[in-house]
Amino acid sequence: MPTLYSIKPAFQNLLRPLVGRLVARGATANQVTVAATVLSILAGGLIALFPTATLLFWTLPVVLFVRMALNAIDGMMAREFGQASKLGAYLNEIGDVISDVALILPFLLVAPFSATGVVAFAIAAILAEYAGLLGAMVGGGRAYDGPFGKSDRALALGIIAALIGCGVVLPTWFGWAFPLMALLSLYTMVNRIRAGLRRAAGEEGDHNG
Repeated sequence: MPTLYSIKPAFQNLLRPLVGRLVARGATANQVTVAATVLSILAGGLIALFPTATLLFWTLPVVLFVRMALNAIDGMMAREFGQASKLGAYLNEIGDVISDVALILPFLLVAPFSATGVVAFAIAAILAEYAGLLGAMVGGGRAYDGPFGKSDRALALGIIAALIGCGVVLPTWFGWAFPLMALLSLYTMVNRIRAGLRRAAGEEGDHNG
């Protein structure tokens, strides 16, 4: 299903000159991965400490975009400059989960969002990413199927954070945003499981043929 992940190649092309400069200065993919995680934790922690300072929510769209860029950069450094490592794989996957949770949970402190809805979305986002990761384990490759992958979640959270940052008083019915995003994430999980199994079956067929 369509997802913002499909524009990643074009985004990477824009970042490629910066990647070359970073590598030339001795930066590593793992450093970039850790930086993205730390940035997310700091942003989420800052908002959690000062939830009534609505202007701070403007940091989230910025951090979400920077995190997306850093995720693309560390991937290119790993693949195109021979910096891929087993440690990097762990840092990348665990860092993504930590970053998602750090950037989602501050919305617990904002009306009209319920703790149940926000936490459900955080868990569903983790499950969607885990389902994608398991595709590689079963032989179908890492799955990035939509409709609500990491980039899509970032866009949705960025829009909500921008509304809060602008001082918009969110109506009560807007509280359904997080339960809805949780459902979309679970649907994404199911799609990724199906895609992984389908690709794994195709690989088995090719080998048997």
